[in-house]
Amino acid sequence: MTHFLFDIVGFDLDGTLLDTSGDLAAAVNHALASVDRPPLTVAQVKPMIGGGARHMLKQGLTATGGYDEPMLDALHAALLAYYEANICVLTKPYPGVIDALDALAAKGVTLGIVTNKIERFARTVLGELGLTDRFACILGGDTMAESKPSPMPIHEMVKMCGGGRAAFVGDSIFDIQAGQAAGLPTIACSFGFLMQPVAELGADAVIDGFDELVPTLERLRA
Repeated sequence: MTHFLFDIVGFDLDGTLLDTSGDLAAAVNHALASVDRPPLTVAQVKPMIGGGARHMLKQGLTATGGYDEPMLDALHAALLAYYEANICVLTKPYPGVIDALDALAAKGVTLGIVTNKIERFARTVLGELGLTDRFACILGGDTMAESKPSPMPIHEMVKMCGGGRAAFVGDSIFDIQAGQAAGLPTIACSFGFLMQPVAELGADAVIDGFDELVPTLERLRA
């Protein structure tokens, strides 16, 4: 077997491996409804995803009339409770994800996840989809003292995956900044929950689908 360039490939979760937008939008709208705010569409919620649930809710509240900290605290708790109870109603892997993970595993690549999602939620949704065992580590936004865009969880992922040459794949500025700060080549997903045009993320490469992941990794150089 020809040696693959990377020993480790790390992934963001929401908007990268999984389309969680329907379930996250439902959770945001559950929180908004409790204070008589109008619902947001999935398309409106998508750019709010990536910085964790509280960040997402802040933007949802700002878009529908604003908030104060006591309101944010109360609605954050309500959002999390609703989401945990309805975490995998609409969520599914993006097309080609399973084949890409299989192809990387066949090349001896160790896989990891670094998400800003609460770790227990990440583990729950991956378990519901039967994907947990594919990953050597699953780091959430609350796993360490810092979350993305800090490089801290990226460094920890590389360590937990056994060390070696690694790349990171994500869809948000948090992902690309964290990967770059950790010194890793980065790949951006154009189909994810983009907060800005994908070209503005500054990633080393962009993929439009998971069928492009392995060929793109093979082209990347330090």
